[in-house]
Amino acid sequence: MTKLSVDKKLIRDLAKILQDTGLAEVEWSEGDVKLRVSRGAMATAYAAPMAYAPAPVAAAAPVPAPVAAPAAEAPAAAHPGTVKSPMVGTVYVAPEPGAAPFVKVGDTVKEGQTLVIVEAMKTMNPIPSPRAGKVTRILVENQQPVEFDQPLMIVE
Repeated sequence: MTKLSVDKKLIRDLAKILQDTGLAEVEWSEGDVKLRVSRGAMATAYAAPMAYAPAPVAAAAPVPAPVAAPAAEAPAAAHPGTVKSPMVGTVYVAPEPGAAPFVKVGDTVKEGQTLVIVEAMKTMNPIPSPRAGKVTRILVENQQPVEFDQPLMIVE
């Protein structure tokens, strides 16, 4: 087994990102080394060929709803009208707390119209509609952490 040298400053910086953004976890990789820092869990460094097992709670959940959810997301990601997150962050569906959402299912939007905001490192990034059309599905909830390329909504 190869012993890895982990940069403690990098771990502190990643932990600071978690604290500042409210994300549950953040992952960093360079070459064959990956580092994941999670709230309430220890940081793990490993070589790329190693795989991690999913959390036992998710694997043991006999409730049918979580099993059906990934199957529903697969078509959304492949849908031609899917609007995906261009970054990791926290999604906000309204311009400020208590305000009406930018869009609702059934709304007609114009190309360039703000659909949601993704906060990344204390910067609010408006996510514009790539096309004019009708919002048919909203796939995220307010203040939900999102990953890069995660489907946010569908505009047909």
